[in-house]
Amino acid sequence: MLREPAADMTKASPDEGTPVSVKIRERLAAARKRYNANDNIAEFIEPGELEKLLDEVENKMQGVLDSLVIDTAKDHNTRTTARRVAKMYVNEVFKGRYTHAPAITEFPNAEHLNELMIVGPITVRSACSHHFCPVIGKIWIGVLPNEHTNVIGLSKYARLVDWVMGRPQIQEEAVVQLADLIMEKTQPDGLAIVMEASHFCMSWRGVREMDSKMLNSVMRGVFLKDPTLRREFLSLIPGRN
Repeated sequence: MLREPAADMTKASPDEGTPVSVKIRERLAAARKRYNANDNIAEFIEPGELEKLLDEVENKMQGVLDSLVIDTAKDHNTRTTARRVAKMYVNEVFKGRYTHAPAITEFPNAEHLNELMIVGPITVRSACSHHFCPVIGKIWIGVLPNEHTNVIGLSKYARLVDWVMGRPQIQEEAVVQLADLIMEKTQPDGLAIVMEASHFCMSWRGVREMDSKMLNSVMRGVFLKDPTLRREFLSLIPGRN
């Protein structure tokens, strides 16, 4: 009696050849989640996929270098540029897209603190969504707590800034994202954020204006309603007067 040949257990699964970026986009689409440049998509990336994404970006970046007519095979300066750029984007400058929010330990406001607190300047390192050019600057954060406010350590504000800014950003949207996050974490009576930054898409290219900076602010809670408190916050920012 002839037997049927045994099933090939090593046969590749149907989606084995599917790029990991396609798999991640399919999960986002199924969940009806937005994935703009400044969105965080960490919850849709499975273990081990970030390294595969890095490999995919490297391959695509090599194609860019080829299209720029750079002989990376013979040019010792650019031989591994595709890999370096991929690692820079995925693991460094755009890390805020692919990793979960930093762990933030929150403490109750046991002493019922209700005075204005200002943190800054916190260094901003980001990139503009339009040209992927650096955005370098500083942020000041003002918090007016109440007895129910969650207190977080000063260094944690810097970690939250780094997480939000570690994505392709538009400055006006970035400070709003940061304000939403801090309000959610701390629940204060008021929150004020001022950001000042240089945009290399303006100084390095285009009009090549070297000295211009962008300054904007977000005010929440009592900072919107109390002009005296708002003036106090702005007057206490060093070098901003």
